[in-house]
Amino acid sequence: MYDYKNNVRPEDMERITTIELANKFIDEQVEAIRAQVGDKKVLLALSGGVDSSVVAALLIKAIGKQLVCVHVNHGLMRKDESEAVIRVFGEAMDANLIYIDATDRYLDLLAGVAEPERKRKIIGEEFIKIFGEEADKLEDIAFLGQGTIYPDILESKDSVKAHHNVGGLPAWMTMELVEPVKLLFKDEVRVVGEALGLPHSMVYRQPFPGPGLGVRCLGAITRDRLHALREADAILREEFDNNGLNHVWQYFVAVPDFKSVGVRDGKRYEGWPAIIRAVNTVDAMTATIEEVPYAVLHRVTERITHEVEGINRVCLDLTPKPIGTIEWE
Repeated sequence: MYDYKNNVRPEDMERITTIELANKFIDEQVEAIRAQVGDKKVLLALSGGVDSSVVAALLIKAIGKQLVCVHVNHGLMRKDESEAVIRVFGEAMDANLIYIDATDRYLDLLAGVAEPERKRKIIGEEFIKIFGEEADKLEDIAFLGQGTIYPDILESKDSVKAHHNVGGLPAWMTMELVEPVKLLFKDEVRVVGEALGLPHSMVYRQPFPGPGLGVRCLGAITRDRLHALREADAILREEFDNNGLNHVWQYFVAVPDFKSVGVRDGKRYEGWPAIIRAVNTVDAMTATIEEVPYAVLHRVTERITHEVEGINRVCLDLTPKPIGTIEWE
């Protein structure tokens, strides 16, 4: 089905489009994981997104309690998202879950860093360090699980953007990678998730980049602008849900590092713009723009500009992929 040995995906290979094909893939991966891991433990980078969730389910099916999940709150999560990860995985799925609040650690490292690829590398390298630290506290951790998917590999290979989960581990780290969905596109990962019995809400959860809001707080990250971004994004998601737009593949807010002049309470008010992006895609390699009703846009604009301190404009990004990527950074 896949050329796992040579780590390539032929263009004419059969895509996973049905539960039957997904079950075949699952059986193959369970066997491969067991052969690779043996009686050792796997430390999984669990963001709560569909990719890492599917990997978690695969690993649980293959090795059960040999899996240790680590959720790192880098301070770049969406509003209330880490709390949801704890609730779903730590409680409902009864996973071995370690929660780490590394907010100050990350924001200190990212202070003053504006270049997108450098931000991504800092975030990725710090993830690896944290997992290494957690592995040192545990016994028999020989493997690091990751939710790498095929578009991550393609974009990193073609220098479109660096992905923190692509490129292997540093020489000082002795763990071996376990990446069971690295040759799948996003739509295939979802089919596999359904076949594994994951909840629909989890399988079709909004995609969220590994660097989180770090690549949506454009330029050098500051705590006040990051807070404004998180609140504006929460309003957008709430209004999309309220207006039946949660079928859209991905929608989010980006806030750049510049201000414009506005007026509030009859006085000059300088604030950042909030940029709305809403796209649809199948495999994340191309994307089209969702035509959001103006009534919804007006409602979102009114709420963001009145409820979020520091934002005085709302803009709409109408650029498809290509020429724009889905994320701004």
